[in-house]
Amino acid sequence: MGEEAAGVVANNKPFRRPLLLVLLLAVLVGSCCAAAQDEGINSKGAGGRRRRRTSRRRTSAAAAAAAPLMVPITILKSAVDAGAVCMDGTPPAYHFDPGSGAGNNSWIVNLEGGGWCNNVRACQFRKTSRRGSSDLMEKELPFGGIMSSSPTDNPDFYNWNRVKIRYCDGASFAGEGFDKENGFYFRGQRIWDATVRHLLSIGMSSADKVLLTGCSAGGLAVILHCDEFQAFFQPTTTVKCHADAGLFLDAVDVSGGRSLRSYYSDIVAMQGVAPNLPPACTARLDTTSCFFPQNVIDGIKTPIFLLNAAYDVWQIQESLAPNGADPSGAWRACKSNRSACDTSQMMILQDFREQMVATVRGFSGSRSNGLFINSCFAHCQSELPATWSNAAGGSPAIQNKVKQCSDDCIFRVIANRSKKCFCMFAAVAHRGSQNQSATGTSAELRRRPSTAPTPATEHAATSSDRIDPVVVPCGFCLSSYTSYAFKSVHHGITLICKTEKATMSAH
Repeated sequence: MGEEAAGVVANNKPFRRPLLLVLLLAVLVGSCCAAAQDEGINSKGAGGRRRRRTSRRRTSAAAAAAAPLMVPITILKSAVDAGAVCMDGTPPAYHFDPGSGAGNNSWIVNLEGGGWCNNVRACQFRKTSRRGSSDLMEKELPFGGIMSSSPTDNPDFYNWNRVKIRYCDGASFAGEGFDKENGFYFRGQRIWDATVRHLLSIGMSSADKVLLTGCSAGGLAVILHCDEFQAFFQPTTTVKCHADAGLFLDAVDVSGGRSLRSYYSDIVAMQGVAPNLPPACTARLDTTSCFFPQNVIDGIKTPIFLLNAAYDVWQIQESLAPNGADPSGAWRACKSNRSACDTSQMMILQDFREQMVATVRGFSGSRSNGLFINSCFAHCQSELPATWSNAAGGSPAIQNKVKQCSDDCIFRVIANRSKKCFCMFAAVAHRGSQNQSATGTSAELRRRPSTAPTPATEHAATSSDRIDPVVVPCGFCLSSYTSYAFKSVHHGITLICKTEKATMSAH
């Protein structure tokens, strides 16, 4: 590939492909999604010493097999000539695991997330961390979830060319500027452009299929850059986008203010983001509004799939009830433990959920788009095996029914299997709800409680609960996503998967 000549410095450690199932033990705190659990080994009985030795060997072998694929870093030194540098002036970086077999000509480009910075203090801290300097980045990163190399965990993308572009600018790959006084390089847009062009030069330009993905700040970057990404390719290449946990809402916080809007306004102004925002949005709205995905998604021309938790834990903690909006600490317990929320807090959480569902209503009407808004308390779900894996021991299943649906429909939309998937399943509603059914364009499981609901797994069904069938247009039928209301429910569950003839072709 001539990396040295191209100004690329790769870590000299070899790629290590696991021989068995790739699993990453992860705990999704505060989510309804289950994580893997450790199992102990009993070495009691006659011959205990020998059995303990055997157990140790087996444990070591199992640990080696369960280790995620570690992918070495590549420092893109040639990008410096174009001014594409991290916040401290060091070159940008990425991690690349080549494809193989049928996936040899397909690519996933993952934009790393990791928050933003909106003032000198925050940016100074970021500059001296892996979020602002490639000198401080890990030399290897584990690839899990949608980036996994396991055909069991990640059946549609395991053998694709998989790239993770590191995040070191602080404005979702959209900034353009230089703060001479503080030595801050705000070059996110240049990093995005230089790295994508480099990937094109090493083979991505001839790809048959390409998927741009990312979570959190990386998910926002996907939304902002989706159409730009498609413009890099010939019409013969199928290009799609997938934004996980990137649907940050312009919400009113518990004090009546707009904490996230204020924060985003500072980011856009400080890092010179305005020129790089989607023109279709800035032609009608102010620049801060155009940093919010809800004002951008309807104008995206490239097929895009949205995955988000309606009770996004980051947004609950940092946008809905941040410390600045809660000086008395009334929300402190509720933010970390839903059982500690009182009735009024539950209603505010439900209002937040309703706002998210309303935000995607128009978007969901497009035949080129896909989405899944679930009621987990989570943030980023596609990159963790505990919430992505369809393997036994991964995401939970409901009497194997959800898993069967998942086997049939998972990844169809974003993997370009040419059919749109639907999950049909029963949603648990509180007593007194109206027996109404959502159809076709429903963006979320719709519970219509007459009293304050208990989100996610805390709700236990009673004999007076209504089981309402709901059809959700989704590219995923992931068991962990659809089981949120059923964790403590063992009756009245129905689940059907079906397909729609409409294709998801690139425009």
